[in-house]
Amino acid sequence: MTKIFIDGAAGTTGIQIRERLDGRTEFDLITLDDAQRKDDAARAGAINAADIVLLCLPDEAAKQSVAMIANETTRVVDASTAHRVAPGWVYGLPEISGRETVARARFVSNPGCYSTGFIALVAPLVQAGLIPVDARLSCYAASGYSGGGKSMIADYEGAAGAPSAFATYGLTLGHKHVPEMKERCGLLHRPIFAPTVVPVYSGMIVEIPLHLATLPVGADAARMRTALADHYAGSPIISVPTSYDAATLPIELLKDKDVMQLFVFGDRGGEQVRLVAVLDNLGKGASGAAVQNLNLMSGLPETTGLRL
Repeated sequence: MTKIFIDGAAGTTGIQIRERLDGRTEFDLITLDDAQRKDDAARAGAINAADIVLLCLPDEAAKQSVAMIANETTRVVDASTAHRVAPGWVYGLPEISGRETVARARFVSNPGCYSTGFIALVAPLVQAGLIPVDARLSCYAASGYSGGGKSMIADYEGAAGAPSAFATYGLTLGHKHVPEMKERCGLLHRPIFAPTVVPVYSGMIVEIPLHLATLPVGADAARMRTALADHYAGSPIISVPTSYDAATLPIELLKDKDVMQLFVFGDRGGEQVRLVAVLDNLGKGASGAAVQNLNLMSGLPETTGLRL
């Protein structure tokens, strides 16, 4: 039986991972009480006793936890930003990095929630030659407030009510997801990334608008949709709907799910395209992705325990 330790189990991502592992017999979960979770010696003992550690911590604490590993066998899934472009770490988006690559890896870095949508849309289109590597892309995205962790959840669920109906942030253009968005798509230039938070608990929309005149000849909505559908053919988690007839696309479309849908919308004149990813920021954007990676690393079907 695989021994698992969730370092940071009391945080939002850790709690969601634990919920997905409840009742599963494939894993033996190592737990620490409240006092032990703050004790470095206890944490180090748990980390080194585990076959796989899931890190649900701030970046510096995640680096500290990795430094505590004193053996050659403990494997890691890190949900922080700390190792997403670090040498020696496999990027934990199996649909892009490869399922076998993730399954064999010792160190896996879970993708960022926004990055998951951006990379899932852009990387296959770069690979197919429909978006050039030197493209200068913009990305607009909205997330539920749970993406901000316990402090933001408290702000939105406090007695005063939601602090804002719509708030944009990352105004200095230095959002922590941008490096992985650039590197994992093979882009030469950083995308302009404009994230926002809205007063729903969870849900996410990630969008990349494109002028087709800036893309290679022959790139159009139909070919982009086909390229994405071919790339994700057979995936039980990522799908590419062939049509969508509703007038709006709600941010909570996949709330409480661990799946993601990718849409390609084009105008009638064939001049513009909107690439849109819809997911749950706590699902495929965080805890669901971590459990998917854990399953692959444990030799299990990738969807075991997921909310499909």
